[in-house]
Amino acid sequence: MTATEAVVTASARSTRPRLARKTWQTVIWFIGLIALTALVLYPLAWLFLSTFKPNSEFGQNPGLIPNAPTFDNYAKVMEGIAGVPMWRFFLNSLILSVAAVVGTVFSSALAAYAFARVQFKGLGIFFAAMIGTLLLPFHVVIIPQYILFNKLGWIDTFIPLILPKFLATSAFFVFLLVQFIRQMPRDMDEAARIDGAGHLRIFWSIILPLIRPALITCAIFAFIWEWNDFLGPLLYLTSPDNYPLPIALRLYNDASSGGADYGATVTASFVALIPVLLFFIVFQRFLVDGVATQGLKG
Repeated sequence: MTATEAVVTASARSTRPRLARKTWQTVIWFIGLIALTALVLYPLAWLFLSTFKPNSEFGQNPGLIPNAPTFDNYAKVMEGIAGVPMWRFFLNSLILSVAAVVGTVFSSALAAYAFARVQFKGLGIFFAAMIGTLLLPFHVVIIPQYILFNKLGWIDTFIPLILPKFLATSAFFVFLLVQFIRQMPRDMDEAARIDGAGHLRIFWSIILPLIRPALITCAIFAFIWEWNDFLGPLLYLTSPDNYPLPIALRLYNDASSGGADYGATVTASFVALIPVLLFFIVFQRFLVDGVATQGLKG
């Protein structure tokens, strides 16, 4: 055996243990990730499989698999409750959520552009006041807002739930977009201003396309928060025809005179969860891009 062959053989022998260790490490990591994923998805799996349990099994069968699977819960949910079909609750939630997304994204982007790019007197004071609203609990303004909307005759309409979204009242989203816009260089703004573009033109043609990841991030959170909102509709809506899904779920829980119908409640909860899951799955890539881009400096 030549010296070169001896070196190659020795190198191969020393490499095999390292490859074996890396393989075992990969296997252990893979098993750990599978276990963690199963732990995270267990509540969702339990919720889905519980939709096939009859009402009598709740409290007696806490496991995943129902003893006597049935589709009666889905039939009850599709029939609706309080004389209102299920599709109506879905439509109400969809109207409120879409309006919240459009209003929040557009108004927050406008306000963020003003704070980040427009120099005006009192800019620092107004920005500090806007940030200060993050420290103001929602419950503090419930009574004044209700009195105002009641005097305007807007109770039992969607206006109190939609109008504030178009007035940039979500300081969290405004602050997020301000920080995003401030990281962008002003070169394109100045070039567009030399060509005669005003603030609206710069905002629409330059800023909006560049902050798309942040806008989609805001849209995701706005949709999920509005879809799951319970307190707002509970305060301002009184007719079952106007109820969104969170209020409808409470109706299912209180409907039965002999006790709560857990089967229908669980099934309605799962059906209400599907749009949120689909929305998040479709736009999660943009959410990651929006968070990742926050670390980039212009």
